[in-house]
Amino acid sequence: MKKLLMFCIGLASTSFILGQDISDAVRYSMDEIQGTARFRAMSGAFGALGGDMSSININPAGSAIFNNSHASLSLGMFKKDNEVNYFNGVNSSSNSNFDINQLGATLVFNNTNLSSPWKKFTISAAYDRAADFDDDWVASGVNPNTSIVEYFYQNAVGKRLDEISAFPGESYSEAYSEIGSFYGFGHQQAFLGFEGFIIDPVEDTDDNTDYIRNINGTDFNQQYAYASRGYNGKLAFNFATSYDDKFYFGLNLNSHFINYERTTFFSESNNNASSSVTNVDFENNLLTTGSGFSFQLGGIAKLTEEFRVGVSYNSPTWYRISEETSQYLATTRIENGSSENLVINPNVINIFPEYKLQTPGKLTGSLAYVFGKQGLISFDYIIKDYSSIKFRPTSDIYFSSLNNDINNTLDATASYRLGGEYRYKQFSFRGGYRFEESPYKDDTFFGDLTGYSLGLGYSFGDFNIDLAYSRAERDINYQLYNVGLTDSATIQSKLDDIILTLAFRI
Repeated sequence: MKKLLMFCIGLASTSFILGQDISDAVRYSMDEIQGTARFRAMSGAFGALGGDMSSININPAGSAIFNNSHASLSLGMFKKDNEVNYFNGVNSSSNSNFDINQLGATLVFNNTNLSSPWKKFTISAAYDRAADFDDDWVASGVNPNTSIVEYFYQNAVGKRLDEISAFPGESYSEAYSEIGSFYGFGHQQAFLGFEGFIIDPVEDTDDNTDYIRNINGTDFNQQYAYASRGYNGKLAFNFATSYDDKFYFGLNLNSHFINYERTTFFSESNNNASSSVTNVDFENNLLTTGSGFSFQLGGIAKLTEEFRVGVSYNSPTWYRISEETSQYLATTRIENGSSENLVINPNVINIFPEYKLQTPGKLTGSLAYVFGKQGLISFDYIIKDYSSIKFRPTSDIYFSSLNNDINNTLDATASYRLGGEYRYKQFSFRGGYRFEESPYKDDTFFGDLTGYSLGLGYSFGDFNIDLAYSRAERDINYQLYNVGLTDSATIQSKLDDIILTLAFRI
């Protein structure tokens, strides 16, 4: 009868099983096209230029600038250095990887009707890596006030004891799985804390909703290890056309795909006489996969032979996302003067219901001045409103609350990109600068990004080889948990990449 009651409650509590938060929304909404070496060397300021495979991802009209069919392949080496401060501890980490980050081709078809103002049209397919999730760092230090016990306590308080504990004869796996199915993720966290003796009920009765902490005092030695892998990829199918070789129009239909894996491992120890639990190890694993769709519209106008303007609209991306999580907890408990090691490993994968995420659209305005065959200078201005992010369905109680938090926490942003190129014989020398505002209203939590880039190219006629180096920096206050232990590690991140592109006429 009790399990039947739990099953009925579980059916009514589906929305509370979800585990998404604002950081998920921001992660999948931020895109940074890594692109070709020429594109990267000019910091992506290509909205009014075109003539580059990665420029199609900024302004779909850019493919109509090509005079001949074109293809390119880019290889990148990406490196991220972190300096992490957590209370009195300082740690450094470095992570690098090598991969294909861009591949694409444009076919140019000239109009055989010479009297028509529509001079040509192009079709293209381009793959670009929009975000790289590879990262590793460790935060460690002595937290003077807050223990991991607060995470489990805050998840437990107000919940009935019979909703966060195992039935007689139930294994950890069975209890953890059923509690998650019937009540949700928060109840599972309370279950782990209860079974690990991190918290105890005030009264050992089913209807108890108040708990005591078994970790007390001050000065908790803490270490938090973070490791993530994955990427956000974008495949653009492009159509563009040229009118009188002065006006260019384009359309992209984009397919997006997400693969993200994250593991965090938290360890805490204390020597406080008032604590009956002295050590806690807590591991969390997340796997996210998703697919999405967006479209882009763009135009470029050649006002004079030298001066060009461009404008493009990028629709929101509509994602369908699936997530899986797993957890592990180990504690050391002092009982009657002797220590006891407890391992609560449910060995259960939580498979969350698929959800929908709508990321913000963006509008890009661009200017470029071309100095004949000697070089050019280009500027892009991008507006993107992160507060418009939506988890769907919006009628869901949990999503409605989360969307309200997004609206109050995130903000509209402006980004600037400036790039230039100088040509001397077969050589091209390039440079760029970019600035991106934080998507958070409180930019001390997630700082602005600044970056610069340099590049070199050499033309063999029908074949080009390009090399680019870029660096970007951003400061982040990373909150360890969203409940209880909400202290942050301050991370100073530096992102370096070197990209080599082979481009040729086809």
